[in-house]
Amino acid sequence: MASIPTITPPPPRGAPNPTPRAPLKIAIVGGGIGGMSAAVGLRGAGHDVTVYEQSTNFTEQGAAIHLAPNANGILRRWGITAESFGGNAMSRLVEHAADGRVRRDVDLSRANERWQHPWHLVHRGTLHVVLQAQFKQSGGVAKTKARVEGVESEAGRVLLERGEGIGDVVVGADGIYSTTRSFVKDAKLFSSGKAAFRFLIPRRLAEEDPVTAPLVEKRDALHMWYGEDRRIVMYPCNNNDVLNFVCIHPDTESFATERDEWGKQATLYQLLEVYKDFDPVVKALMTKVAHQLHRLQVWQLLDMKTLPTWTTGRLVLLGDAAHPFTPHQGQGAGQAIEDAAALTVVLPLGTTPDEVPERLALYQHIRYERAHVIQEYSRLAGRDWVNGEPTVDMMAYTNYNFGHDELDHATNIFKRWQWAKNPDAYRFSPQTPTPFGPFSLPEACSSIEKSNSTLSHARLEHPRTKTIATLKFKTSRTFLETLLPTSQFRFTAPDTVATASYVTTMTHHPNGAETNLRLYFHGVQYTKADGSVVAGSYLPAIFGPSTEGEVGVPSVPCEVAMECVKGGTCRVVVSWEGVKFGELGWEGVKFGELGWEGLEEGKLTGEEGDGVLMYQRGGDGEKCVVLPHAGQTGTFVSVFGGKKAAEVKFEARDWEQLPTLHHVVAVLADIPVLEALGVEVAVVGV
Repeated sequence: MASIPTITPPPPRGAPNPTPRAPLKIAIVGGGIGGMSAAVGLRGAGHDVTVYEQSTNFTEQGAAIHLAPNANGILRRWGITAESFGGNAMSRLVEHAADGRVRRDVDLSRANERWQHPWHLVHRGTLHVVLQAQFKQSGGVAKTKARVEGVESEAGRVLLERGEGIGDVVVGADGIYSTTRSFVKDAKLFSSGKAAFRFLIPRRLAEEDPVTAPLVEKRDALHMWYGEDRRIVMYPCNNNDVLNFVCIHPDTESFATERDEWGKQATLYQLLEVYKDFDPVVKALMTKVAHQLHRLQVWQLLDMKTLPTWTTGRLVLLGDAAHPFTPHQGQGAGQAIEDAAALTVVLPLGTTPDEVPERLALYQHIRYERAHVIQEYSRLAGRDWVNGEPTVDMMAYTNYNFGHDELDHATNIFKRWQWAKNPDAYRFSPQTPTPFGPFSLPEACSSIEKSNSTLSHARLEHPRTKTIATLKFKTSRTFLETLLPTSQFRFTAPDTVATASYVTTMTHHPNGAETNLRLYFHGVQYTKADGSVVAGSYLPAIFGPSTEGEVGVPSVPCEVAMECVKGGTCRVVVSWEGVKFGELGWEGVKFGELGWEGLEEGKLTGEEGDGVLMYQRGGDGEKCVVLPHAGQTGTFVSVFGGKKAAEVKFEARDWEQLPTLHHVVAVLADIPVLEALGVEVAVVGV
C-alpha cells in the first residue's frame, strides 16, 4: 500500500525549514470510520496516535456506504484506493415508482467525468479493515475494551476505566451516542420520524431466480423505489457480489425506538408488511434475506440540534459526535472523513500543545458550515415526497457535495490564516505573484524587485515575429482554487476537473530572441464591487526575464528557453541562475527547415471569455485587471500535437538551490497534470 503523504503547510516563505519539533500525543476516542480516518491522517502527519475503542474488537457495524468523489479523493491521497478492496463504481442510477415502473434510468459514466476522483460503493466493514491496516502499518496504537469515563479537556487527557490515558489532544469520534460530546456541550437526541431496515443479500441469489434476475442485470447500478413516505435503496458492493439494502420508513411501523441503538433484530414479516404495497418483484428479492435473517436489523434514525461548538480546550469532536447524519444520502461517513482531513491539516508536525486550542477552533471554522449544509441536505432528501416529486434540488446538492476537496480547502484556509497571523514574517511585494505566497525575508523581496527594475525592454521595441506554444491540460479545480488571490475570483463550474495552460512565447527581434512562460487557469470569473461579473482565463504570473512592457504584471524572474527541432520535438526549460527546475516537452509538431509547414489559420488556445484576468497590488490598493483579447496583427497559424506525447515536469528545490523561488517552484510541482489535452503552436507575424 502506498505511503501516506504528510499534509503539512510550508514554513515561512523564503526561510530555511525550521528544526522539526516533537509530535503531539493524540488520543482518539472511538474506532469507527471517522476515528480511524483521523488516526490515519494524524499518524501520517507524524504524530503519536492512540485509538481507544470500547468494544472488544474493531468491527464496524452496518453494511455498505458511498465513497463519493469528495471523500474518495481524500482516501486516495492517503494511499487507499477503493478498487483494491472490492469497491464498485457508481455508474448507473435507476429510480422506480413503488409499483416498479421505471421513472428514470441514467448512465452516470459521462457525468462522473466532471469529478477528479471516482464515486465508489464499498462495504463499510471492508473499508474499516483497510483503515485499521494502514494505521497499524504506520506505527499507530489501537486499544480495545478501553471505555472512556471522562475527559480533562484543558489538559488534553482521557480518563479510562483502567487508568488514565495521557495525551496533548483528545479527538471525540465516538459516534451519535458520544460520551466525549458531554464534555463539550450537552445535547439531546430526538427521532427524525423514520427508521431503517438494513441487510445484505448475495447477488447470486437474485441472479438464480428468473423473477428477480432482471433487477440485477446492470452492474454498478443503484436502484431506488419511492413511495410517498417510504423508500427502498439497493446498491452493490464487494465487486458486485453483494447487494446492500437500506429501507427507510415511518418508525412507528417497525416499532424502532432510540433505545434500540444500532442492533435491534427485525423480522421478515415486519419488512414485508411495511412494504406490502410495493412492486412484487422487489419484495421477492427482499425475501431472500431469509437465508441470513440474523443480519436483518432495524433502527430508529435519530437527529440532534446543531451544537454551538465542537471544541473546548484540547478536546474536539468529529463525525456523528459533532453532527449526526440520517442515511438518506449516504454522506455521514464522507463528512467524517472530511473532518479527519481538516483536522490533519491544522495540526501539522511541529504544532505545540499550547497552540492546540487555537488550531482546533480553526478546524471548527473550516468545517462547521459545510458539515451542517450537507447535514441539512440529507434531512431534506429524507422528507416525504409531495405530489410524487422530491422536495430537494439534487443537482445543487451534488454540485456542492462532490465539487469539494477538504485537503485543498483546509490547506488554503490554513496557509492564509498563517499569513494573516504573522504579517511581519509574511509579506508581499507589489510584483509578488499572490498565488504562490509571500516572501518572508526582506532580502528575497528586494532581490525580486531589483531583478524586475533592471530588466531592459529596449530590445523589444521592434519585434518581428512571435512563436507561441500552448500546452493545455486537465487539472484539479480544487487545487487551482487555492491559488486564486481573493474570494471575488472563482471558477464558473463546480466540476473538480478544470483546464489550464502553459503558454511559452518566444519573441524574435534583430538582436536575438526572448522567451517567457505564462500559466493560465481557464473558466474563471471575477465579481466586481457592483455585482457584475467578468469571465476569462486567470493569469497568476509570468515566468521569464521580462513582462514585455506590461506594467504591474505579477512576474517571476527566471530564464526560459524553448527549442523546436526538425522531427517535431519541442522542449521548454525553465531555470534560475543555472538551476533547472521545470521542463515541458512534446512531440508530433510538423515543421520544415525554413519554418513551419502544413499550418492552418486558427484561434490561439486559451483565449476564452471576456479576456485575461490579472490580480494586481500596489500603491492604489488591490484590483483585478481585465485585458481584452487583442487581435493579432499579421497572420498566425496553428497545429495540434498528440496529447499522449506531451509532458510537464516541475521539480521542487530547496532553499540553498533556489533561495528566492523555492516556494514558487514547490507550488508548480504540486499542480496536478491529470491529462495533456494537446499542443498548439502559432507563429505570429507583424
